[in-house]
Amino acid sequence: MMRRLILSFFGAGFLRPAPGTWGSLAAMPAAWALYQIAGVIGLVAGAAILFWVGTSATARETANAQDHDPSWIVIDEVVGQWIALLPVAIGAWNAGLSPLRLWPGIIAGFLLFRLFDIWKPWIIGRADRRGDALGVMLDDVWAGVFAALGVVALATLAHAGFIFFVADQP
Repeated sequence: MMRRLILSFFGAGFLRPAPGTWGSLAAMPAAWALYQIAGVIGLVAGAAILFWVGTSATARETANAQDHDPSWIVIDEVVGQWIALLPVAIGAWNAGLSPLRLWPGIIAGFLLFRLFDIWKPWIIGRADRRGDALGVMLDDVWAGVFAALGVVALATLAHAGFIFFVADQP
């Protein structure tokens, strides 16, 4: 029972339609709370701990099962979403701001993570095709990394455009 509660991220994985999206959404306020308690280090540590817990719990849950990645298991989405939000958390921490002030980055992190998690290009798809618990977790880690890089790229473009716009003013 406890394992299912963890793997479904407190039941978010049982919501329909699109349990992965619900899991990613549930990850957002949890990331904010973790950041408030322990900052960027807490978010990194939380993602690492959930990765380990998720991998071992998924392995136990799916042992002898036909489906190695049931849709209700969304702990992997939580880990990936937290990784996607790291650039926002780091930026907020360095600027001494609430991460909520960087809301465009939060939205971009969510949307990019969902895009890469669904699309599964390149190494994301390779991880997913492993067919084991590590693959269940790794595809979302990679999707989170790609999303985080996308957040950084978009922030760079936005800030460069803003700086250019301000510099052009008389």
